[in-house]
Amino acid sequence: MYAEKKLLNVKNMILCALFVALIAIGAFIKIPVPVCPFTLQLLFTTLAGLLLGARLGFTAVIIYVAVGLIGIPVFTQGGGPSYVLQPTFGYLIGFAVGSYIVGILTEKIARPSLVRLLTANFINLLIVYLFGMIYVYAINEFYLNTPIGIWPLFLYCFVLAVPGDIVLCIVAAVLGRKLIPVVRK
Repeated sequence: MYAEKKLLNVKNMILCALFVALIAIGAFIKIPVPVCPFTLQLLFTTLAGLLLGARLGFTAVIIYVAVGLIGIPVFTQGGGPSYVLQPTFGYLIGFAVGSYIVGILTEKIARPSLVRLLTANFINLLIVYLFGMIYVYAINEFYLNTPIGIWPLFLYCFVLAVPGDIVLCIVAAVLGRKLIPVVRK
């Protein structure tokens, strides 16, 4: 029993580390589009929640954020403690919360349906954007002294950015459907 439990812990640590690395790599895979960079971070943070479950998915994202905040340049624009003052830092918080929620919504079912995975992924997407947009608004309003109206915020931080992330949610659901039975053994 003890050896089996220890093996599960080693497996979980390896999977967690793998997703920390994937999220970091996802930050550097940038597809140039107007307005905001399109990266694969949402894909990997969503998959962390789907495949690892709420607790481990959240842990992987939090470790990634911690690694970036100590100064290792794993974020899309570098790293370090001052990164919390970047307008986009709220999306990183959203990734962690969203990964936890997507894990909660899917981890109790051995083989979740594609519809359930898509629903969980779109809820995750809304959480990420909610945290991100609130943070962009707050940083611009209270720190940068460059107020942004609600409509420009919604346009630039959601409408123009979300189409690619919708595709990533679909990709994550399809991959999750195939990989959940394998990873959760």
